[in-house]
Amino acid sequence: MSANEEKVRRDWRIPDELWERIQPLLPPRKPHPLGCHRPRVDDRRAMDAIFFVLRTGCQWHALHATGLCSSSSAHRRFQEWTEADVFLALWEQGLLEYDALKGMDWEWLAMDGAMPKAPLGGAKSGQEPDRSRADRHPAEPPPRRRRRARRPGRGGREPQ
Repeated sequence: MSANEEKVRRDWRIPDELWERIQPLLPPRKPHPLGCHRPRVDDRRAMDAIFFVLRTGCQWHALHATGLCSSSSAHRRFQEWTEADVFLALWEQGLLEYDALKGMDWEWLAMDGAMPKAPLGGAKSGQEPDRSRADRHPAEPPPRRRRRARRPGRGGREPQ
């Protein structure tokens, strides 16, 4: 492992206090159906990789360069834990802790963020084009390439 990969693993590691709160939320590991496979990536390394992707916005395949975890393992674990509501439970814990520390005015919270069209909003006002449609799309068809006749003996079939 290069020094740069080691630095990324050290700098982007989940703090121990947070990991202690996440670990009980994780579902138990399912045994492999055949019993033989490569050893499973450590849960903490997979979570480090998932949080790296979520915090930086990088693509999953960019994880290979970091040395945190393989992209396929991290993405598979992300899907597994999303299905098991691990991230939802972590979010709920964070909300409750923030409410206990600072207090949250639950009266002002909204259920969804849907933004329908305003009832008195008027007609749709798109940007007007600076040229007419005829000027933007000329009527002449694109030039076509001529097909050359096949010559006998050059890989083509002979006419019968």
